[in-house]
Amino acid sequence: MSKVDTFRALHRNRPQGDPLVLPGPWDAASARIFAEAGFPALATPSAGVAAALGYADGGTPADEMFAAVARIARAVEVPVSADVEGGYGLAPKELVERLLEAGAVGCNLEDSAGGVLKDPHEHAEYLAEVRSAAADRLFVNARVDTFALGDKDPEKAVERAALYVAAGADCVYPILAPTGVLPLLRAGIQGPLNMLARLDGEGPSPAGLGELGATRVTFGPGLQRRAAAALRDIAAGLR
Repeated sequence: MSKVDTFRALHRNRPQGDPLVLPGPWDAASARIFAEAGFPALATPSAGVAAALGYADGGTPADEMFAAVARIARAVEVPVSADVEGGYGLAPKELVERLLEAGAVGCNLEDSAGGVLKDPHEHAEYLAEVRSAAADRLFVNARVDTFALGDKDPEKAVERAALYVAAGADCVYPILAPTGVLPLLRAGIQGPLNMLARLDGEGPSPAGLGELGATRVTFGPGLQRRAAAALRDIAAGLR
């Protein structure tokens, strides 16, 4: 079984309360730590990688992002999916080629740009072109930014998700969706559902998100930021 087939299989037939938990490595060293801890797959966070490279979130040049993903994928045996933001303006065929060259088995693609939601129909067309170019070689996770940048209407998030699933997206990621709307999203969205877990103890655990309907759980840049905070404490103790 290829890595992408393994990754896709990890999303199927998951029992309620047992979501696929995907830590977000920001470099090769963190990827190895997560893989050695026993996680079956990893998903890079664009903001975490940006911070590791010295950029603000959204400011990483495409070449540097793909190079970072390649280093992470090369460092571990488990499948690695890559957050490539909005696709860096690349044509679908080139985006797919660069992801495959980097060793990624999947990608996150945002439906916003410059802090503004994209037209969902146009974005669905882009996703369909990416899916067509990739065939079964990439697992496409379509991010829905309604709760981050829109009016936070769950029905509109469901409508966007339906368009993206119809376009061939393998999974939908309504980032920053409140826990309270998760059952509604689960009921209205077909296929795997990705939810963001908080690390500050304010939200449900990954298992709790699974109980509410999440198929998979990611952490955005939370793990990188937590590691940076720990390093600041260590640094302060050295002075």
